Amino acid sequence: MDELKNGPVEKRLYSVKETAAILNISPRSIYNAIHRKASKPFPIKPKRIGRLVKFDIKDIRVYLDSL
Repeated sequence: MDELKNGPVEKRLYSVKETAAILNISPRSIYNAIHRKASKPFPIKPKRIGRLVKFDIKDIRVYLDSL
């Protein structure tokens, strides 16, 4: 019902696959960079929900704006 009044609601958390598509890199690159022993850590801090790894769209936008 809220979608009809305020327009479509944009989702806030994106999966690794969706984040990779936004950044135009492979999901494997993200998984390698978020590993705790990664030599070069990923610039966007992931949110972990149980075993799921998600990225906040706000953090993705801040990163893209800094490029």
